[in-house]
Amino acid sequence: MKFGSRTKVVATLGPSVDDPLILEQLIASGVDVVRLNFSHGHMTDHTHRVTMIRNISQKLHKEVGILADLQGPKIRITQFAQQRVVLSKGALFTLDAEVAEDAGDQNQVGITYKNLPQEVKVGDILLLNDGLIALKVLRIHHSQIICEVIIGGELTNNKGINLQGGGLSAAALTAKDQHDLQAALAMDVDYIAVSFVRNAQDILQARQLIKATGNDCGIIAKIERQEAVENLDEIIRAADAVMVARGDLGVEMGDAKLPGTQKEIIHRARTLNKSVITATQMMESMIYQPQPTRAEVLDVANAVFDGTDAVMLSAETATGQYPLEVIQSIQRICKEVEKHPKATLSRHRIECHFERSDEAIAMAAMYAANHFDIKAIISLTESGATPLIMSRIRSGIPIYGLSRQIKTLRRMTLYRGVFPVLFDATGMAPRELNQQAIALLCSEKRIQSGDRVIITKGDMVGVHGQTNTLKIITVT
Repeated sequence: MKFGSRTKVVATLGPSVDDPLILEQLIASGVDVVRLNFSHGHMTDHTHRVTMIRNISQKLHKEVGILADLQGPKIRITQFAQQRVVLSKGALFTLDAEVAEDAGDQNQVGITYKNLPQEVKVGDILLLNDGLIALKVLRIHHSQIICEVIIGGELTNNKGINLQGGGLSAAALTAKDQHDLQAALAMDVDYIAVSFVRNAQDILQARQLIKATGNDCGIIAKIERQEAVENLDEIIRAADAVMVARGDLGVEMGDAKLPGTQKEIIHRARTLNKSVITATQMMESMIYQPQPTRAEVLDVANAVFDGTDAVMLSAETATGQYPLEVIQSIQRICKEVEKHPKATLSRHRIECHFERSDEAIAMAAMYAANHFDIKAIISLTESGATPLIMSRIRSGIPIYGLSRQIKTLRRMTLYRGVFPVLFDATGMAPRELNQQAIALLCSEKRIQSGDRVIITKGDMVGVHGQTNTLKIITVT
């Protein structure tokens, strides 16, 4: 098994990778986490894909995280009787909450969110189909939103609606999401992504539903609303990770503001010791082409320079024609960028006061590793907290998260620069524990004789949050 980049790769599953042989090639080529998109497909499809992933993971001796992405309250138009219309600039067009689901025409179409007429006002700009169509609200009459077309074009069934500048109050967890959440937990996924998050309360609601089942699945907050940007820190603190979901976010806030916002989300997530995924259109052209555009190469590279933990592929792997080539391309880009000095230099939290012993040990380990001849960091962990904190520091040094907890190993698949390794320290004496951990990594050719490594662990093996020891050892 060849080792992948420090930056993790999230690949969306779909028809293009349903062949187990293709899926195995993707995992072997550097996929760390797979995404189940609950906006598409049947639950039986997702269940089958989870089974395939677990089987391939076991075969390749590589832990793979599984992320279930809830659809959320996607606000859409319904359907046209003729499947599509062409809207001309200056024409009138009405969004009507009471129009039959399949009765749209040149003049009007239904909407899935029935409260929309109560939430918009005259002068608002509604953006359809990722902003390709723009409507200005002229007046509101009962269930009807009468608009002027200010950007026209072809409009087809079920396209999304965004309010420019944000402000729609649809709850993040719909009835469908709550049903899908229970199904995802039954599949034993590692992360749940909550879509269209507005504030920390949306995350706390999801966490309560998860805890009620006795599960401790990680929660990823998708930042795709203007309100989420305004409540960014509280959302990051409430979640286990965040996703820069650039599609709807770019439509709501405007594409020119997106680059700075992406950098800020990544920076705040790292500062608050949470992992972060950068998503949407990273290698979009590779849905149909075997090579990325130069703009896409730079997009991925800039996300890596910004410090993202993971880059995510959507249609590129789910329905694209070149799923294997896109994984190989993104791995090649990430590995090359990670060699650049800018990708390894860090001043993260250098003047901060630490609150816990594991945080202090993690910071000390990374400072020592970056200023001494250290080849690897070995972190014995129950929860994965210490490797996560370590991974907030930019470095070119691999962090091996050793744990007996399978859920912890899978959770760590999302952390930049952290490579999960199964290791059960139960019953081992402290000296034997160090020797066995080093022997395991030597056997996997991750370290070798003569290497100087750092080992972190707790005095109480098997206890969460008790990392309090750092030791520098030369491998013999």
